[in-house]
Amino acid sequence: MRMKVVNLAMALLLSAAAQPVLAQGSVSDGHAFVKAVRDRDGNKVGEMLRARPGVVNARDDKGETGLMAAISQRDQDFTAYLLSQGADPSLVARNGDTALIKAARIGYADAAHYLLDLRAPVDASNRMGETALIVAVQQRQAAVVKLLLAAGAKPDKTDNAAGLSAREYAKRDTRSREILALIEGATKKPPAKTFVPPKDAADFTIK
Repeated sequence: MRMKVVNLAMALLLSAAAQPVLAQGSVSDGHAFVKAVRDRDGNKVGEMLRARPGVVNARDDKGETGLMAAISQRDQDFTAYLLSQGADPSLVARNGDTALIKAARIGYADAAHYLLDLRAPVDASNRMGETALIVAVQQRQAAVVKLLLAAGAKPDKTDNAAGLSAREYAKRDTRSREILALIEGATKKPPAKTFVPPKDAADFTIK
């Protein structure tokens, strides 16, 4: 299900000039912008974007962007709005988290769907070597696991902390067998087809 830009996002879109994203702002700009997003201060966000469109990708002192802040708060309005204004879903925070990893951690499936539609890197990992899929498995976020697998996430990519993959974490978690079933189902190979030599040119089958 795609996220819908609802009342607040529409108001913000009307207040912000449609301009191309320029260079990213300074750390101080980033701190102010990310804080405005966290505070849901639409006037401040719109004002900063009109003055410097590139601030949409500015970071605070933790390396987080406004998009990451919006996703962490499950803020559908600001998530949709910032993406419409050119927020880059591939940026990483100081701990290596991407917007997709943050969405996976809290089970924000709508945001994960939107980010994947925008081709966010599905197998990017943070400093712990955790991918969005590993995080989603650890947090038992089945809906996000399903989305990530459909987008081609690799269930056998291992992290740095324990050297385990999403598949291995799923196998160890006896309280969420649904997630292991999703992984096994997504990676199960179809049965091999057997070639049967034709008896004549009109008889040619593959079983």
